[in-house]
Amino acid sequence: MTADTLSDEELERYARHILLAQVGGPGQRALKRARVLVVGAGGLGSPAILYLAAAGVGTIGIIDDDRVALSNLQRQIIHGTGTIGTPKPESAAKAVAALNPHVRVETHYQRLGANNAPEVIGHYDIVLDGCDNFATRYLVSDACYFAKKPLVSAAVAQFDGHVTTFKPYARDDDGAPLPSYRCFVPEAPPPGLLPSCEEAGILGALTGIIGSIQAIETIKEIIGIGKGLAGRLLIYDALEARTRMIALPWRADNPLNGENPTIHDLSAHENAEGP
Repeated sequence: MTADTLSDEELERYARHILLAQVGGPGQRALKRARVLVVGAGGLGSPAILYLAAAGVGTIGIIDDDRVALSNLQRQIIHGTGTIGTPKPESAAKAVAALNPHVRVETHYQRLGANNAPEVIGHYDIVLDGCDNFATRYLVSDACYFAKKPLVSAAVAQFDGHVTTFKPYARDDDGAPLPSYRCFVPEAPPPGLLPSCEEAGILGALTGIIGSIQAIETIKEIIGIGKGLAGRLLIYDALEARTRMIALPWRADNPLNGENPTIHDLSAHENAEGP
């Protein structure tokens, strides 16, 4: 049996996927071969990891340097009361093992920084960013650009969230460069301008919706189906029960993949915060 061969048990487990013409056996085997890195096992990473595991992604890497706290459990559904105080990657790995024993989890209980990002990200096919700070978002975006890895990125605040996919190393159908995170957010807001969820609060179920959309977009990228979110931003407003899609254009003046790039490595991220 080859590494991507589906056993009888797996064929039954993923039967509802395999029935889909856009997925079928080839798509399910692609999922089994895939290696996905999830940055942050928090509100966004929790549902994303669970759905990626349920979908049969063969290897899921989880990087986070935090431990489970009681206040996390209102939204970080991959963790439980019994894992309070446990490193989040370890807690998440236990949940994945209980859900799908066919999935391999690689835990990285460490801070993601310029020194380890190239090596860690280099071991995976696609990255899902569920971190909660701008420094790490810039770091992950830049590292994925240099590694030529697709990045499914999202953020949430109180009652709304957004999701997009970054492939700044590629071009759209018209030959124009695709945007990077630096096209979307040219500069991080001043410290204290945007309160954290600890300060402002967050609707727990909102992170489930946005994290699940991240999982969907990651699965689509792996299988190569549908229309991805590269160059587009999906926004969800929970209070108004409304979604909208806006174009996310490439900026010629962005310092990463613009006309005159000034960022050529990750040296500017030496003091980046972890997820």
